[in-house]
Amino acid sequence: MPPIPQDPPVPADSDHRRGPRRRGRTLENAILAAALDELAETGYAGLTMERVAARARTGKAALYRRWPDRAELVVDAWKALRHSAPEPPDTGCLRTDVIAVLRSQADNMAGPHGDIFRGLLSEIVRDPEFARVVRERAHATGPKAIQRALRRAVERGEIEPWIPGSRRANVAIELLLSHYLLHGAPIADSVLTGLVDEVYLPLVLAPR
Repeated sequence: MPPIPQDPPVPADSDHRRGPRRRGRTLENAILAAALDELAETGYAGLTMERVAARARTGKAALYRRWPDRAELVVDAWKALRHSAPEPPDTGCLRTDVIAVLRSQADNMAGPHGDIFRGLLSEIVRDPEFARVVRERAHATGPKAIQRALRRAVERGEIEPWIPGSRRANVAIELLLSHYLLHGAPIADSVLTGLVDEVYLPLVLAPR
């Protein structure tokens, strides 16, 4: 998905009928950007479909045609934000590929959307229904950047073909997430290399 265009905030009573009519991906991107802005301003607990519609300068019906509730809207907005981030490079080696992926993730956590991420993690713990939506719509596919790094490693003969589909595949991301929750951001390079060298590589290189 291309980067989400960021619309400026608009008053809640703005009349969307006064602006040009938008359709398809253009309207969807505006709604997702508005949802991210609302998350940054009010958090998940304060986000409503009405406020998102007003900020996106559209009607609530446009939201409900695409998302049945705010949980699914928020998950898709976060996914779009993640997909708009630059792709970590192919370094030619599993170790440096994984470090590059973790560095990219850590930079996102320390960036302007880090507070949104921390807030969503809190909601996952607090709200079982939101946690279910996250599992079904976001987590099921796994961290894609790590998966791409692992598939390249399989092609180079660095790891066994069963590793990308195993529980071991996402351990590096999960360790990074645990460190972030405990210590916050920014995350030092020494932490990332330690996670990779001391835990992740021995795990993915070990036999079944």
